[in-house]
Amino acid sequence: MGHSVKNIVILGSTGSVGTQALDIIRAFPDRFEVVGLCNGRNSQLFKRQLEEFKPQYFNTLSDIEKDYAGSKFAAAEEIVSLLDVDLVMASTVGCAGMGAVIAALRAGKDVALANKEVVVMAGDLLFKEAVSSGSRILPADSEPSAIWQCLEGEDSPASRLIITASGGAFRDRTWKSLTDVTPEEALKHPTWVMGSKITIDSATLMNKAFEVIESRWMFDIPFEQIDVTIHRQSIVHSMVEFADGTLKAQLGPTSMLQVIQHALMYPDRQPNDALPVMDAVSMGSLTFEEMDRSLYPCFELALDYGKQGGTYPAALAGADEAAVELFSKGKLGFTEIPDAVEKTLSDHVVISNPSVEETIETAAWAMKTTLNRHNENTFLS
Repeated sequence: MGHSVKNIVILGSTGSVGTQALDIIRAFPDRFEVVGLCNGRNSQLFKRQLEEFKPQYFNTLSDIEKDYAGSKFAAAEEIVSLLDVDLVMASTVGCAGMGAVIAALRAGKDVALANKEVVVMAGDLLFKEAVSSGSRILPADSEPSAIWQCLEGEDSPASRLIITASGGAFRDRTWKSLTDVTPEEALKHPTWVMGSKITIDSATLMNKAFEVIESRWMFDIPFEQIDVTIHRQSIVHSMVEFADGTLKAQLGPTSMLQVIQHALMYPDRQPNDALPVMDAVSMGSLTFEEMDRSLYPCFELALDYGKQGGTYPAALAGADEAAVELFSKGKLGFTEIPDAVEKTLSDHVVISNPSVEETIETAAWAMKTTLNRHNENTFLS
């Protein structure tokens, strides 16, 4: 059976998820056409991507001439809205991708979403845009993808979502013992290899609170019906409970490749020799523990402000991004991250029904406020 070619734009093409998305696209040259690539500052890798995939358009923060290897420079919002675009892969880091994601949804494009900050910042706005334009938001992150796959084919709604967490790099230590840990230690994730921001967010469990907020919007379910459990092996990516007590779980290797391929190829599943596989015996035993919230002050803080809504979640995402940056540069201790975020949130004058612009401005304000407090605003210049 012949397949039509999907025209794809990738936001964040040089990051961890972006490069893996291009690995999938490379494996299926007859299924995908890359029409646009956007990235931040990694110019060497980006140039190689432009030379290889020859997209019509590109956008970058790095210093590349406006017409490179036959590709033309354009605004990201413009690229995602092109008439022939079928799918936008949103794999930017942090708050940066918001404008382009909203533009894609307004233009009626399906969005494969790996960037959870965008949903944290403005989940209700995103899903309103998707509903009004008829576009779909397809999860391209392991936990929401697992929930999505468990819900596929079900007519009944979930009665409970159970999001699994590895516990991050410091899962067997008390919060008090972490005052002098280094960024290098925080980046040693026990089960996953990911980008640095998400790995540090996994160590504080800020990442897991973001996934709870994301799931609340993505699956239209109240916060009270979302649980988090510690699952050290990271093989069960999440579970869904239904009204009759049935639990469905999605299992897989600790790799983003299956998750990304599922979002890019949905609703098809195709063999790909590059995907890691696993069997029941090699999994060994799987364990689940209650999460000790006292070990993860960021988790409680983030959920608290996530539930309050308005512009608080956008301020949360911006403040966290700045705090992680400060910690990575040695300007902030690991255990000072929640205090730095909380100080910014307590200074924030909330807007209860913000526009997209107000949401983006709030995140930028929170980032700048957090950095300025630690006299470190160089990377915003």
